[in-house]
Amino acid sequence: METTSEAHEYINFMELLGRLKHLKRTGWVIKNIPDPETISGHMYRMAVLSFLIDPKANLNKMKIMEMALVHDLAECIVGDITPHCGVSAEDKHRMEDEAMEEICKNLGARGVEMLKTFREYEKQESPEARYVKDLDRVDLLCQAYEYEKRDECPGELQEFFDASQEKVEHPFLAAIVKEINRKRKEVTPEKLLNGN
Repeated sequence: METTSEAHEYINFMELLGRLKHLKRTGWVIKNIPDPETISGHMYRMAVLSFLIDPKANLNKMKIMEMALVHDLAECIVGDITPHCGVSAEDKHRMEDEAMEEICKNLGARGVEMLKTFREYEKQESPEARYVKDLDRVDLLCQAYEYEKRDECPGELQEFFDASQEKVEHPFLAAIVKEINRKRKEVTPEKLLNGN
C-alpha cells in the first residue's frame, strides 16, 4: 500500500473512531441518565482494567486489551444496539460483523488482525473473549453504581444488575461484582433494592 493511500485510509479510520468519542451508550440514554458515558469511554476503562489481570490467571493480557478496544468498534457505524431497540440478536451480530468488515477492509494486515480479534470476541472462542465479556458486564455494573451514587437515585438502575451480575463467571471479576453490590448497599436503602 502506498504511503499516501495508507495515510488516507488511516484518516478515514480515525474519523470512524472519532464518532465513538461522542456516541452515548443507549442504555443510559433510554434511562435518561444525565451526561451518560460514551462508547469510547466504556472501551477505554475496560482496556485499562486489563492491566489488573492476575498474572497467575494464564490469560493473554495483550489480547484482552486489544479485544476490549475493538469489541464495540462496529457501533461507530451501526450505533449502540440494545435489546430495547427491537433488533434481533442475529440481526445485531450480522450488522456489526458487516460494519467491522467495512471498517477493516482497507487497513491491510492490521485490519485482518482487528477483524479476527472482533470475531473471536463475538463468538466467545477463547478464555480471553469470555474474560472480556465478563469485564464488559463489570464495567456496566460499576457505571450503574456510579450513576445511582452521583445522581442520588438509589435502586433506579436495578434492572442492569438483574440482567448482568449473575452472568459474570471469572472468579476475580465476580468478586468485584460482589464488592460493587456491597458498596451500593451502603448508599442505596435496602427497601429500594427490594422494591418496597
